[in-house]
Amino acid sequence: MSSHVPTKRYWFFAGSFLITLLLYIDRVCISSAKDSIASDLSLSDIEMGWVLSAFALGYALFQVPGGSLGDKYGVRKVMTSIMVLWSIFTALTGAAWNYISMLFFRFTFGAGEAGAFPNISRAAFSWVPTKERGVFQGINFSGSRLGAAFALPLVAYLIDSWGWRAIFYFFGAVGIICSIVFYFLFRNKPEEHSGLSEVEKEFIVKNRQQEVEKEGGNLPLKTILTSKNVILAMIQYIGSNFIFFFMLTWLFPYIKAKYELSLVATGFYAMLPLLAGAVGNWVSGFMVDSIYRKGQWKRSRQLPATIGFVLVVVGILSSLYMDSALGAVLCLSVAIFGADMTLSPSWSFCMDIGEENSGKVSGMMNMAGNLGAFTTALAFPYLQEWTGSNEPFFYVAAALGVVAIFCWSFMNPNKKLNDAN
Repeated sequence: MSSHVPTKRYWFFAGSFLITLLLYIDRVCISSAKDSIASDLSLSDIEMGWVLSAFALGYALFQVPGGSLGDKYGVRKVMTSIMVLWSIFTALTGAAWNYISMLFFRFTFGAGEAGAFPNISRAAFSWVPTKERGVFQGINFSGSRLGAAFALPLVAYLIDSWGWRAIFYFFGAVGIICSIVFYFLFRNKPEEHSGLSEVEKEFIVKNRQQEVEKEGGNLPLKTILTSKNVILAMIQYIGSNFIFFFMLTWLFPYIKAKYELSLVATGFYAMLPLLAGAVGNWVSGFMVDSIYRKGQWKRSRQLPATIGFVLVVVGILSSLYMDSALGAVLCLSVAIFGADMTLSPSWSFCMDIGEENSGKVSGMMNMAGNLGAFTTALAFPYLQEWTGSNEPFFYVAAALGVVAIFCWSFMNPNKKLNDAN
């Protein structure tokens, strides 16, 4: 039957891909611009660490509120507002005049972006048949990796041509345009979209987790925070984000300084782990759906995530034994390939157990992960200053990967949060 069903719903897949592409282009600009900003505003590495972590803190703290608003008021209005806010604060980053103003603009930029992924997750609960969740999440998160990957050399080139402030103004304007397009094209449910045939609407409704959706937004935080499933999901996501946020923030200046590379050359090296991450998302997404179709729901989440974290540990530790920039970056690419293999099962897991409250549940997991990212941005410069070496940071990252493997062995997507009510 499914082979005869129209596939216009895949435009939703494409739309979420483009949103995450833009989201990460805006986010990673500051990594390429780090040296120019630090020089212009006279910031030390420790101060830049706080600037980078300010984004992660704002992003973490507003995950649950952003996801809850989408559950309650609908993704269309909430996501449009989120896109407008993050675009405004992207542009304002270019207007920063000192350390304090940069901290403020990066914190508010993080807060503005915070609800994006939880709202995409909530929309996917309505739009994506259960057996297509893995592929959807793989495509969705690959957009963020490709956006970051191509932004690194692109932004490095634009900084040489325009200066660092102009790139933030430019991408802020692009975001505002995209938010307007999103509002006019998207609908909260496929049943409300006039562009879909009745046949396809019926197919989506019958193959998603709930044919008749319940109202979301009313699940108590106590229920979420006392769930073993949610706690384990939060802990393992810290391990994923800890190493990935290093790639977005410190990898560029780290390899540029250590191997004495030019700005543009560093951009091309730094994009390799992110390209590997995009491939990791695709591989994991197909694995999740393939195993799920065999009737192994729990295994479809656990196996790809466990393999991913094993690769994280192997890649991180191997990078410490490399003497060249290429060798180190290739090992870290293995680590990011693995880290991104954990995303599709993680977010699918939140949809599994959260159902109509997927936005709030995924927001809780992403909040924990980005508190890990907040720690990353500070841990790298501080550990280097305290120990005189970069190695302790990578050992911590590997240890978190081992903890995450342990967490996944106890996570169960069949145990819904509403079952506890």
